[in-house]
Amino acid sequence: MTEVNLPQIQEVPEGIILQGTAAAVVSVCNEESTIDRVLGELEKLPLKDIIVVLNGCTDGTRSIVAKHHPGATLVNMPDRLGHDVGRAVGARMTQADIVLFVDGDLPIPASDLLPFLHAVDQGTDVALNDLSRHLPPYAQQDSVTRCKGFLNRILRRPDLGANSLTAVPHALSRRSLDLLGSAMLAVPPKAHAMAVLHGMMVAAVHSVDVIKTNRKRAFNTGKGNAMEQLIVGDHAEALTAVLKVAGTSPFGPVPTRADVAKGRNAR
Repeated sequence: MTEVNLPQIQEVPEGIILQGTAAAVVSVCNEESTIDRVLGELEKLPLKDIIVVLNGCTDGTRSIVAKHHPGATLVNMPDRLGHDVGRAVGARMTQADIVLFVDGDLPIPASDLLPFLHAVDQGTDVALNDLSRHLPPYAQQDSVTRCKGFLNRILRRPDLGANSLTAVPHALSRRSLDLLGSAMLAVPPKAHAMAVLHGMMVAAVHSVDVIKTNRKRAFNTGKGNAMEQLIVGDHAEALTAVLKVAGTSPFGPVPTRADVAKGRNAR
C-alpha cells in the first residue's frame, strides 16, 4: 500500500544548486525516536522527492512522518523485509536524476549529505561513503569489512578499500539505476560489483562515521550475528555474479591469499 501526501513548499537553502533533480529514499523500521531529525536534515536539501519506506514498522514512525513531514511519500511494507529491500522499493518510486539513500535511525547533517548529491550531479554514478579512516587495522577487522575489501580487490578496485553500497549514505545516478535495475539494490554488494563491471564511475566521495552512530540491535551485535551472516552471504552472491560475468577477463585470475596479504602488507 502506498500513501502519497501533497508536497509541502520548502525554501531551498541559498547556494545549493544542482543541475539535475534529486530524491532521497529512507528505509525505516521502528524509528520514532530519530525519524523526525533524519527528515529534518533531508528537507534542507533541494530534493524533489523524499520517500520513506516503512519496513515492518509497529511503532509511531508513520504518524510522526504523516504529521510533521507532509511532503514525504510514505510506502508501507507490512512485513519486515530489511533495509536493502526497502531501498530497492523506494528507488522504484522516483525518476529523479540522483537518488540519495539513508536510514531512518541515523540522523546525518545536511552538510554531510550534500557531497553525495554534488558528486553524482557532476558525473559520478555511484557515490560511496568513505569509511576508510574509521576502520581498524586489517587484523582487527570483522568478516564483513574483510569481505568488502576482498570484493573490491577482485574487481581490481583496491582504491575503494572496504567501501561499498552496503553502507549509507550513498547516492546513485539515474544511469546506474536504469542499468542495474532497482531490484538489484536488494543485494548491495552485487549492485556494487555490477556497477564496476559495467564501467560505471564508482567513487568514495565523502566520509560520514556511521560505525559509531549505528543503532545497536539484537541482530547486529556480537560475532556471527544475523546481520553479519546476511552481508557475508550477499558478498558470496556478488562474487558468484562477478565470476559468471567476467570469468578470468578482463580482471585476470582471482587473487590468491598470498596476493591479498602482499598488497595489504605493502601499505
